[in-house]
Amino acid sequence: MTLRHQNDPQLIRELMTDPGIWVVVGLSTNEKRAAHSVARWLKHEQHKGIIPVHPKAETVDGDQGYATLADIPDGTDIKVVDCFVNSSRVGAVVDQAIEHRDRLQIDAVWLQEGVIDEDAADRARRAGLGVVMDTCPKVEHPKVRSEGMAR
Repeated sequence: MTLRHQNDPQLIRELMTDPGIWVVVGLSTNEKRAAHSVARWLKHEQHKGIIPVHPKAETVDGDQGYATLADIPDGTDIKVVDCFVNSSRVGAVVDQAIEHRDRLQIDAVWLQEGVIDEDAADRARRAGLGVVMDTCPKVEHPKVRSEGMAR
């Protein structure tokens, strides 16, 4: 399958360098999951605020968790909804991000490595959200750093 979506390096740079809050969908207390290590990296090395979203609504690394995006309090300014769910379920998360975009000031959705849903990406773009798909911020970070040093 050929991807129609192409990630925009400028959008990735903007999302990675902005100090805003990242919602990590699929983040639980299970330290063996990729969501856990990426969220810790985002929080402790990139100094991002983290909001865990997982059906269990667990507090993770001191951050209050919520079961869904709908449960996050009004007025929370979210930079990125980072999706650690499989491709067959990410469309529903993207639709929640679209639904709560204005209420939560969501700027973008980020679909992790291996998470691909072209239709959901199209819906998000049409709703005015930035879209990054099939990559990880930890993978993109060295590229952003080297671009910054080259300037």
